[in-house]
Amino acid sequence: MTGRDIGIMEVISDIKDAKNGCVLTIGNFDGVHIGHQAILSAAKRAAVDRATKLIVMTFEPHPLAVLRPQSPPGILTPLALKKHLLAQFGVDYLFVVESGDGLLRLSPADFVNKFLVKDVQPYIVFEGEDFNFGAERVGGVDTLRQLGIKKGFEVCVIDSKEVKFMSGRIAKISSTMIRGMLEDGKVADAAVALGRPYRLIERVVSGRGKGKQIGFPTANMKRPRQIIPAEGVYAGFAEIADSFERLLSAKEKLPAVFSIGRSQTLGNDNPLTLEAHLLVENTGDLLGKWLAMDFVKYIRSQIKFNSEKELAEQIARDCKETKKILGDVTQ
Repeated sequence: MTGRDIGIMEVISDIKDAKNGCVLTIGNFDGVHIGHQAILSAAKRAAVDRATKLIVMTFEPHPLAVLRPQSPPGILTPLALKKHLLAQFGVDYLFVVESGDGLLRLSPADFVNKFLVKDVQPYIVFEGEDFNFGAERVGGVDTLRQLGIKKGFEVCVIDSKEVKFMSGRIAKISSTMIRGMLEDGKVADAAVALGRPYRLIERVVSGRGKGKQIGFPTANMKRPRQIIPAEGVYAGFAEIADSFERLLSAKEKLPAVFSIGRSQTLGNDNPLTLEAHLLVENTGDLLGKWLAMDFVKYIRSQIKFNSEKELAEQIARDCKETKKILGDVTQ
């Protein structure tokens, strides 16, 4: 099963609905990055070998958002996008557990008894080496193995994935690392870690119309509830659809220049805007449609220009550079 194969996945509200003897993996899976993909691929192979089902148990919201509400982790993949990505890797059932005080107070043994032994009774559980569970995250993979011996299930631990970035640095992949990359504008490195470009999804909303006035009309994205890359100008691909669901299955990737910033040339104290200038003709009226931004490469920082003419000249250069970057990507 590859990331290009769309499977049929059922979201279940009660894990008792799952088949006993299944293959199970537990985690937040924010980003569904290449480390997560290694776990999912290994788990799916085991499920196929035993002619059973693969179940993913995930949590909503992120448990750290409940434990540290003053500083919750930013979201890489909202639940709807996460569902789509998990289905691509052959997950048969998705069980979403609401993160709350009751759940987060369970000891590792109580967690296993409540979710794994009482209800689902898995044949084998797949986890990454940095898996933690139970109150205060005191349980790790060794804890899970010990409980598995007592309760009758196997545990398979998948090593963290290491990748080499353009700088030559080699590092183990984590969702936390990817969040930091995006906050620094390093979208190309984030794409390596994710196995695909980082994607923002939201509706198109009204903007000031200044882009159109200077010859570069933009689609303005409503601010999404995801991590937004650092302010700057980026090369990427956009997709447009009438609904969120259709956007996930859209096939036409449109080359685009993305701008994230506060429109300094147009005045001070402007709110952060996310704009996409599509490098195609005749896009029609996009207002109210759903827009996906896939970030390929950082081009430059935001600059305050002395005039709209200077701004237009720079955007023209940005478009030229973006076409070259995306041409290299698609060749």
